[in-house]
Amino acid sequence: MSGPLYEQSVLVVGRAGGIARAVVLAARDAGARVVAAGRDRETLAEVYAGEPAIRTDHVDLTDEDSIAALGERLGTVDHVISTASARARGRVADLDRDALRRSFDTKVIGPLMLAKHLAPRMAADGSIVLFSGVAATKITVGTLGVAITNGAADVLARSLALELAPIRVNAVSPGVIDTGAWDALGEDGKAAYFADLSARNPARRIGTVHDVANAVLFALTSTFLTGQTLHIDGGEPLT
Repeated sequence: MSGPLYEQSVLVVGRAGGIARAVVLAARDAGARVVAAGRDRETLAEVYAGEPAIRTDHVDLTDEDSIAALGERLGTVDHVISTASARARGRVADLDRDALRRSFDTKVIGPLMLAKHLAPRMAADGSIVLFSGVAATKITVGTLGVAITNGAADVLARSLALELAPIRVNAVSPGVIDTGAWDALGEDGKAAYFADLSARNPARRIGTVHDVANAVLFALTSTFLTGQTLHIDGGEPLT
C-alpha cells in the first residue's frame, strides 16, 4: 500500500468510533502502520479485528505510568495523534470540579505527557496532532469547561511546537461534527439542532468525521506547518 504516510508509524489515541476511527482508517489508507490505543482495548480490538496494518494497545491518558509503558512497547513512532476528550459541560454554578479535572487531564495534561514520553522516540521529521474544539473560539453560556480546556490545548500545541522543534506540533479544532455524541438529543432533537446550525453557518452543512480526518492528514503531511490550529468548523465562530 502506497500513500503520503507509506511505511510510517502512527499512534492514534482515542475511542473506537467517531472521529478517532475515521482518523485511524485515513492514516492506514494513506499507507501508515497504525496503532489505535485507548482505555478500552477490548472494544478497540473488536472494532479493528481483521483490518490490515492496524493493531491495538492500551493507554490511559490520566496515568503517566500507562503513557510511559506505551512508549516502551512502541519503541519508535513517526506521528502521534490524541483525539481523546472528557467534556465538562454546564454553567458555572453547575460545574463539577472532578469533571473539570478529568477534562484537563484527558485533553491537555495527558497529551502533554504523551509528548514527554514519545517525542524522544520520534525522528526529527515526526509530528504530533492534538485536538482542540470550536468552543474555544465561539464562546457560549454552558460550555465554559469545554472552552477553557480547548483553549489550553491550543496553547499547548503552540508551546510544544517551539520546544520540540523540529518535530511539528499542530492542533485540529472541530466544530459540530455528525457523530454519536449528539444522539442523546433524540432523533428529532438532533435533526432540529443540525438543521438550525446548517442554516446559520457559512458552510451551510454539518461537518463529517471525514472532514476532520482529512485535516489530520494535512497536518501530518504538511512539513512546513507547525504551531497552528486548523479550524474545521464550517465557519461556525463567525455566526
